[in-house]
Amino acid sequence: MALQYSDAVRNAQLDAVESTIGTAAVLKIYDLTAGAPANCAAAITGTVLVSITLPSDWMAAASGGSKAKSGTWQGTASGTGTADFWRLFASDGTTCHAQGTAGTSGTDIILDNASIASGQVVTVSSFSIAAGNS
Repeated sequence: MALQYSDAVRNAQLDAVESTIGTAAVLKIYDLTAGAPANCAAAITGTVLVSITLPSDWMAAASGGSKAKSGTWQGTASGTGTADFWRLFASDGTTCHAQGTAGTSGTDIILDNASIASGQVVTVSSFSIAAGNS
């Protein structure tokens, strides 16, 4: 039989993500010039399109083994390109804790527009994480 957790354990695991990363987390959205890095420790090749300091309580409390963004995730672009990748950092902007794909559909983070121009306001429309082993 596969390992299974209760919703209470799954929710605690998810809530630990936000508490580990901390308040004032920084989301950076990139236009990659090469493939996505294998993990957070790997170097990234690409242009930072926008850097967003997230709200103090940037994720809602986990429920039913899922956790969604909280508040407004929005920033002004400093670069021009096509958003296809993101990294989530601690408040120092250098300690990476998570990464994934970005776009307007079918990606880990959903943006209002993936074609970004410098000076444009970029909004994250949707982001959620789920714990496995239910």
